[in-house]
Amino acid sequence: MSGDLKWNKIMGAVLATGFVIVGVQQVTAAIYHTEAPEKMGYFVDAPEEAAGGAAEAELAPDWGTVLPTADLGAGEAAFARCQACHTVTAGGANGTGPNLYAVVGGPVMHAAGFAYSDAFTAHKAEAPTWTYDELDQFLTAPGRHIPGTKMSFAGIRDTQTRVNLIAWLRAQGSTGYAIPAPDPTRQPGAAAAPAGEGAETPAPGAEEAAADAGGAAGSAPDTGAAAQATTQTSPAAPSAATSTQNSPR
Repeated sequence: MSGDLKWNKIMGAVLATGFVIVGVQQVTAAIYHTEAPEKMGYFVDAPEEAAGGAAEAELAPDWGTVLPTADLGAGEAAFARCQACHTVTAGGANGTGPNLYAVVGGPVMHAAGFAYSDAFTAHKAEAPTWTYDELDQFLTAPGRHIPGTKMSFAGIRDTQTRVNLIAWLRAQGSTGYAIPAPDPTRQPGAAAAPAGEGAETPAPGAEEAAADAGGAAGSAPDTGAAAQATTQTSPAAPSAATSTQNSPR
């Protein structure tokens, strides 16, 4: 009889334990009730790729100006983020990415024996050479410039950092690739100013001086810069010169 009670006690303890576990789960679920969020993750307000591409084309560096003054030390420091995948020594082995010695000005897919992606093969048909512009656009956003590339690097958005890095890479076996002459069309402010902006503002009193000069000469007043220069230097119009000299500058 005592043996039967022993097993009954064991079974009762097991059942009680099971009830406690189930009860704790139910109570916990009731207290810490959670609901699925309406929107998953975080919203990142990023510009459209088309807009970003236009901005990059508009702000392309003037290599003839920026490369001679680039900071090679900063460029070497920037390459530190690339060392996990790339080597840059002459004859260096390929890693996760290809060896980058003499890459600047060299052919796209320049590293022999490296398994480039199909995306790179297709891109090479359109852009066969690693020009300064090509490297700059690729380093800005590799996955955007060559969709489908195996390179997972997000890119370098800071223009000066890219310039320093490209200048340093050029020093690693690519010094024979010439630096172009400065391009005035790439200088800051070279783009045409919107209508109504960028025009020179006449100096205070210039219009009145020009009007006096025009009246003295018996012709229509000229408010341009040439008229102001003539007014200041011409001995034939003393009253205009006096008016110009006394006007605030």
